[in-house]
Amino acid sequence: MSDNDKPTIDTILAQVSHFIDPGTGAIVPPIHTSTTFARNESYETIGKYIYGRNDSPTYDPVEKLIAELEGAAEACIFASGQAAGAAAFETVPPGKQILAPAVMYHGLQELLRRIAERRGIEVTFYDAKDLAALEKAIVPGKADLVWIETLLNPTWDVIDVAGSARIAHKAGAVLAVDATVTPALTLRAIDHGADYVFHSTTKYLNGHSDVTGGVLACRKADARWEEMKQIRRMIGGIMGPFEAWLLLRGMRTLAVRYDKAASNAMKIARHFSSHRAIEKVVYPGLESHPGHELAKRQMKRGFGGMLSIYVKGGAPEAKLVATKARKFIAATSLGGVESLLEHRATVEGPHSSVAKNLLRISVGIEDPDDLIADLEQALSGIA
Repeated sequence: MSDNDKPTIDTILAQVSHFIDPGTGAIVPPIHTSTTFARNESYETIGKYIYGRNDSPTYDPVEKLIAELEGAAEACIFASGQAAGAAAFETVPPGKQILAPAVMYHGLQELLRRIAERRGIEVTFYDAKDLAALEKAIVPGKADLVWIETLLNPTWDVIDVAGSARIAHKAGAVLAVDATVTPALTLRAIDHGADYVFHSTTKYLNGHSDVTGGVLACRKADARWEEMKQIRRMIGGIMGPFEAWLLLRGMRTLAVRYDKAASNAMKIARHFSSHRAIEKVVYPGLESHPGHELAKRQMKRGFGGMLSIYVKGGAPEAKLVATKARKFIAATSLGGVESLLEHRATVEGPHSSVAKNLLRISVGIEDPDDLIADLEQALSGIA
């Protein structure tokens, strides 16, 4: 196939990389619910499958699709993002160093704190938006894994993926990138030097708030990658066949969902950027954002559907806005078709470093004018 004949990412997603079942002609992959697989008269496996905790034929289309999108050698889906992150962290030997952002997804940060307490691994949290901070914190020879997010959750600072990869590799470490909020259609972390890419597939990849899952993808299928897959088998961190099928179904509309969410988010961010009841809006698509130019270089398709607003006042005022909203749903998570509004400090708990007046917004695919009007009425009476 020539470059001219190669389908675009939109076509690859919509047609599941042109899947057609050779036996039936079905254009939708089947769900295989079997937990075990028979052997032939010579007691050899009929296919490559043995047992449901190891693998499932239902995984193949979605893992192949994710690997193709990421430009990865392979991809491996997990029961949750936490399970996928844990598999990556589990490959770090005692006595080594993990570096991660001081502001990041709190679930994985809590896991890293536990690892630091119990595993004899040094976990260093640093200011990930500052490459100089990474250079200062990393210990050559001891550093084993650098974990970053493409956009820090929930402050949406932009991280230099290529710069982080250069520093990590120079110190003898690998770079793993949480790209949950920047799907591969806008940012392929492997193209910027990442060794491993992580997504909570619960979010944009599935996009319908009805599947919990995670995925890791690798630049090359090396020994460390095989260990990650082995960890999935050993701890049973597998996704159910129906959930894997739903994930694949959700990914078929990823391009149109992401584009609409990004367009809506930009309109909302611009509208509220100078609102009387808001201290500031943080969204990488705004020219006022400190990381705007870096975001333009790294993100090829808009600036995503995530933003945060700092409500004038404190936690009571921010929570009041969240509870007054009617079109926005006051709930955690992100990346779904519906718009969510969340007081992040409450959700993160006592270790949270998030400002008490911050509301995280996951913009969905609704009419943006409806969302703007709803947020306007929720902010009425503030300041």
